[in-house]
Amino acid sequence: MNQTKRRIFNTAIKLFSEKGYDNTNIEEITAIAGVAKGTLYYHFTKKEDIFDLLIEEGLKLLKNNIELKTKECKTAQDKIKAVILVQIKVTVKYENFLNVVFSELWGSENKNIKCRKAMFEYIKTLEKIIKEGIENGEFYDGNVEALASGIFGVTCSSLIYRLKRDREVDVEEVYKGFIDTVIRGLMKTDQSV
Repeated sequence: MNQTKRRIFNTAIKLFSEKGYDNTNIEEITAIAGVAKGTLYYHFTKKEDIFDLLIEEGLKLLKNNIELKTKECKTAQDKIKAVILVQIKVTVKYENFLNVVFSELWGSENKNIKCRKAMFEYIKTLEKIIKEGIENGEFYDGNVEALASGIFGVTCSSLIYRLKRDREVDVEEVYKGFIDTVIRGLMKTDQSV
């Protein structure tokens, strides 16, 4: 992505996060990004294209980080730990992206459906790891979809935690707090975390 397109994209994400997608217009994006409307339309044919790229880029970022961090993991437990750490880091670092996704989950418009689809696709990554842990005897045999959704929800709560505290989150501190709870809840027996 070239510098101008990146500036438009980042400006739009910030505005979508602060004002909501529907309350953000092209004029605001171009004014804050410091580009002409024609420049925006050269890179994006409509506002929805920016939103689509936001979902695509965000999901790609999560998937790539998870693949990288879990590639060398030997156990499902280690993979879940790696995923939780990645998710907390992404949640903290890309807060505006997640604000947009979470605010657009509900509804029946195209953007709402795209957000849900992206979230469910990501949760399938967690389901796969949990199934692996169940199959190899590391995790108890529970409802895989519920467990994966729960892990996603618990780790996303680091964003709420940051907002509540109104300051930066210590990723390691949040990770250590979550990991004990999540891993102990998954373990088939009382194994050490």
